[in-house]
Amino acid sequence: MRTRQRGFSLGLLLLASQVFQIGTDNIPPATLATLGLNVYLFLFPVKPLLQTCVSVQHAYWDGDWHRLLLSPLHHVDDWHLYFNMLSFLWKGINLERRLGTAWFVYLLSVFSLLTGLVYLLLEAGLTELMDDSSFSTQCAVGFSGVLFGLKVVNNHYNPGGVKYIMGFPVARRYACWVELVLIHILNPGTSFVGHLSGILVGLLYITGPLRALMKTCAGFVSGHGNYGRPRTYYNSSGYSGYGMPYTPDTSPYDRQGPYNRVDPSAPPQHPYTAGLSEQEQFEAAIRASLQEQGHMED
Repeated sequence: MRTRQRGFSLGLLLLASQVFQIGTDNIPPATLATLGLNVYLFLFPVKPLLQTCVSVQHAYWDGDWHRLLLSPLHHVDDWHLYFNMLSFLWKGINLERRLGTAWFVYLLSVFSLLTGLVYLLLEAGLTELMDDSSFSTQCAVGFSGVLFGLKVVNNHYNPGGVKYIMGFPVARRYACWVELVLIHILNPGTSFVGHLSGILVGLLYITGPLRALMKTCAGFVSGHGNYGRPRTYYNSSGYSGYGMPYTPDTSPYDRQGPYNRVDPSAPPQHPYTAGLSEQEQFEAAIRASLQEQGHMED
């Protein structure tokens, strides 16, 4: 394992700035650990990039199946890492708080592996259909396929509304498909099949069969069907509390706030949600955190 020799990495600096603006105490543990692992493997890659990307040729023909584990965690350059991890940060905070840390880790693991497998199946199918072996040699690397799967899940748990893509309103449930096409048009070097694989895995989860299989394999059903309540998690101070409830007059990230206070024995000051939905609470919490740093996030 060798340190990756790089010059000035603006992408890493911007990523670190975003993390510190939010505050590490406000990022659930699995999300923070996954982000840290991706940064670590960018700086200290297990193998050279060409030996970590996944393709039909390398994984199936050559039997190099460990690439399925390595490819999602390695990135081409610091900007590739920055945009992927910035997107993951918001999705991870939202989904880990909703699903709970244990299930979120399980979800990430399954999505990372299954996205690679679906990618291989699609590329192998295109090879046969088009009679073109170049599809089997296309090598993909990066976390973006997993991100598309998480995007599908996140949109499923936050239905309705619109998302503005390049200034145009798009129904949230169709946003991932529009982004799939736009990304490929604007940046043809990205893996269209890799992103599509993530969307398909996400659809398998939200439509039921994958989620049911995951629960069966895990050997338990622990109330994951009730996603309406915020879950608890341990922050870096070791205190277990809810991250969502707060009032507009009190920052949920204040050290003396109701759920992140220095004295855990003190009674909560504002144990209600001020009539906000969970998504609205999450968005307002991020804005409050950034305002404390003097930066308003629209």
